[in-house]
Amino acid sequence: MANPLPCYHCGLPVPAGSRFHAQILGATRELCCPGCQAVAEAIVSGGLEHYYKHRSETASNPQNLPQALPEELALYDRSDVQQPFVEQQGELSQTCLLIEGISCAACAWLIEKHLRSLPGVEEARLNLSNHRLNVSWADSQIPLSSLLSELRKIGYAGHPWQADAAAEQLQRENRRAMRQLGVAGMLWMQVMMATMATWPEFNIDLSPELDKILRWVSLFLTTPIVFYCCGQFFRGALRDLRTRHLSMDVSVSLAIGGAYIAGIWSTVTGQGELYLDAVGMFALFLLAGRYLERRARERTAAATAQLVNLLPASCLRLDAQGHSQRILLSELSIGDQVLVPPGSLMPADGRIVQGHSSIDESLLTGEYLPLPRQAGDSVTAGTLNVEGPLHVEVQALGDATRLSAIVRLLERAQSDKPRLAVLADTVAQWFLVLVLLAAAGVGLLWWQIDPARAFWIVLALLVATCPCALALATPTALTTATGSLHKLGLLLTRGHVLEGLNQIDTLVLDKTGTLTEGRLSLDAIHPLRELSGDTCLALAAALENRSEHPIAKAFGQAAEAAEAVISHPGLGLEGQVGGRLLRIGQGDFVCQLSQQPTPAIQGHTGQWLLLGDEQGPLAWFVLNDRLRDDALGLINTAKANHWQILLLSGDSSPMVAQVAQQLGIDDARGGLTPDAKLAVLSQLHQQGRRVLMLGDGVNDVPVLAAADISVAMGSATDLAKTSADAVLLSNRLSSLVQALQMARRTRRIIIENLSWACLYNGLVLPFAALGWITPIWAALGMSVSSLLVVLNALRLSWLPKAQGE
Repeated sequence: MANPLPCYHCGLPVPAGSRFHAQILGATRELCCPGCQAVAEAIVSGGLEHYYKHRSETASNPQNLPQALPEELALYDRSDVQQPFVEQQGELSQTCLLIEGISCAACAWLIEKHLRSLPGVEEARLNLSNHRLNVSWADSQIPLSSLLSELRKIGYAGHPWQADAAAEQLQRENRRAMRQLGVAGMLWMQVMMATMATWPEFNIDLSPELDKILRWVSLFLTTPIVFYCCGQFFRGALRDLRTRHLSMDVSVSLAIGGAYIAGIWSTVTGQGELYLDAVGMFALFLLAGRYLERRARERTAAATAQLVNLLPASCLRLDAQGHSQRILLSELSIGDQVLVPPGSLMPADGRIVQGHSSIDESLLTGEYLPLPRQAGDSVTAGTLNVEGPLHVEVQALGDATRLSAIVRLLERAQSDKPRLAVLADTVAQWFLVLVLLAAAGVGLLWWQIDPARAFWIVLALLVATCPCALALATPTALTTATGSLHKLGLLLTRGHVLEGLNQIDTLVLDKTGTLTEGRLSLDAIHPLRELSGDTCLALAAALENRSEHPIAKAFGQAAEAAEAVISHPGLGLEGQVGGRLLRIGQGDFVCQLSQQPTPAIQGHTGQWLLLGDEQGPLAWFVLNDRLRDDALGLINTAKANHWQILLLSGDSSPMVAQVAQQLGIDDARGGLTPDAKLAVLSQLHQQGRRVLMLGDGVNDVPVLAAADISVAMGSATDLAKTSADAVLLSNRLSSLVQALQMARRTRRIIIENLSWACLYNGLVLPFAALGWITPIWAALGMSVSSLLVVLNALRLSWLPKAQGE
């Protein structure tokens, strides 16, 4: 079968028989859906088709962006709604919007050009790094709802952006750390050149006056490094001493402070060696390590902040007379009744009081097929109403919803460290105790032997044994490996993943969206009467095109629209096409129309739907969820590592057994609830197994959270991604295979770094105590030791090859 043509706008496959196209850049371009067609035509009609020349990546599919009704956008024109995020400056209004759907720099060009062309828009500037759009406009000429609507016309969704206090604080700290790192690096280079000129080795025809000037210049340039760049070390040391806890900040502060005081004494007296360059060297290495750790925490915080868009911005509240009014979600109260039309998200947890429909709970279950719900059933905030209108009584809001409860369970301290990092901290703490005791003892001993050398020997001991390499050994390796894995398409959100992957002996897999692509496709048509397969497909598509059900997408677009379509949740659809009454869905439901027996199914794989009219069944349609191309490679790798493999799925169809058979998985279980999956995991842990879990739905969240290592697919729900230890952004299972190789290399390099750091510090301690190492050579040795650790960690930037390369 030939590969389908990609959509010119979004790059997704164009369904067979699609009739969507647009004239772009002088040629007819094939498009996958009416959303892409509308967006492409809007871009061309606005004179902005050069966007397609500039872009480096395909755009987002408009169908995948959050939908908003015109009346919902109109809420943003209310002054009370605008008050938190819109500023008035004379006749102009200013706001910041968070834009979804941006893929490359051409998107920024398109958004800015389009908005600036609108009457009343004074300025539009998009920050490509954080996707924030700053807009200034005259509200009297164009309302905010029109700006949001115009963004949607060209394929982007905008939300009012309000600063999250924690994220903003983290960004401020990140900017300050970057400034400190830059200042330390710039000044250290100048101090090093000035200091080296005073060394006897380089002191050629240096006059006493110039020697004095260079000493004062070095001191002047070093002072900002100590008090501005290294202030955090001194504050940390003071805090640790107050709590009677030794940390690396104590040792670092003693070394930096001692070298700085020695530099002051040497500058004022004009005697002795300058060690001010050691201060800059300390600062540069240590600040770099802490900056890299802070950046990792910032990425995790930014991913968590995106959860705010899971719930709808507004809802339809019902009054006593049954009339609906659109309000903001913040105006909803417990006990209110809301109308949830088909295609809308549930605004809150509640109970259905009127109506019946199917609910797409893929946010919570990961399974793509909606489940029937009727009066008396409970519904959850964030799930999608697929077929019929529902009246829902609100029972929980905001932080009390099941969605928020899951989010709270998933919140983790950003300071989580792998076991090796904790071990490094413990070793460093005991080493600090040993060094401080040794420094005090050595100082007293040398004070008795040679008081003039006592201070310099103690300083050399503190500088030489400063645990810089220990501090850098683990975070540098983890950061480099994390960046390399990101290039492979695997984003780590917790530090223990790289270490833990080496200990895994059990692989637990979800089916839908993990081993399979998570969307149904039409595999076969079996006509049962005189009509051809293509004719039956056209009739079925006419019915399904009027449905929001995920199954409908498998039938493509229809040339003719069905009339009087009635949805029967859990059973199928009924409607008229060309005057013919038709049904499609479960066999018994369809055959009730003709009072004929249900024809036998000719196979047992896939999802079978029957099409029929008043004369009898017309055709069976076989739908299947396509297996990922690299799924077998992952299973083979797990078997090569002698892992136990389990397939645990919420899907109760025969597809579970079929997928297991195709991949050679012996233990496959379908129809499992989240609690049942968690029970299986508990049994594995009781057997002493170390479990790697790969999933994509919030039904997998308990198992993802409880597994030793959890990986969420890039196409997974936001909550599943937030709960996981790693996210497979590329959706390529082969990237996970490469990650296993990277994990082994990372563990080996971390152990090498820690071993070298401990060996160096252990060997240099007695030499420094004997006075055989001067402070300058101690600083040089410390720097070389740290540099070796960093260079060794950078080996992890060499990406492992995928299998078959």
